[in-house]
Amino acid sequence: MPDLVLATPPAALLLTPGASADRDDATLVALERGLPEITVERLTLATTSVASAVKKVVSAADELAGRIGCDPAEIVFGGRSFGGRSCSVAVAEGLPAAGLVLLSYPLHPPGKPTNLRVDHFDSIAVPTLFVSGDRDPFGTPDEFADNLVAIGGPTRLEWVAGNHSPKARIPEIVEVVRQFVGL
Repeated sequence: MPDLVLATPPAALLLTPGASADRDDATLVALERGLPEITVERLTLATTSVASAVKKVVSAADELAGRIGCDPAEIVFGGRSFGGRSCSVAVAEGLPAAGLVLLSYPLHPPGKPTNLRVDHFDSIAVPTLFVSGDRDPFGTPDEFADNLVAIGGPTRLEWVAGNHSPKARIPEIVEVVRQFVGL
């Protein structure tokens, strides 16, 4: 569904980086700069444990919602790779959300297409945007097409030229996210 757009812009966007990065990841910084109309919070996870990352996301969601005076259900959650995966698990486990923005989602480890990270997909009921490089070794277009059908909420999948870190496409990624959140 390429034209999926949130009905109303969210109060905030909480973004998390990939496993080896921090809140100053170039894509996350570009998203903060490119969405000045809403609060964008960048969170360093500093863990490779999904369970620990989920706890950090939930805690940061509560803190952010309290600080800006909104309900977590008015916040879009997401990030790059491991960070986006962690946010999707948090939402699947019950974190209220306006939507998910999953950049370079790690559908499976490179070279291990049967080791899928999708068990929680059927518990996601919010609008979800996936943006990935068309040559990403963590998931091919066909693999995404096969697995996104498990998500109960509406989904949108956008492909950009590149691999798992399509840095040359950051402006394009920012524009896709802006459009998805209704800005």
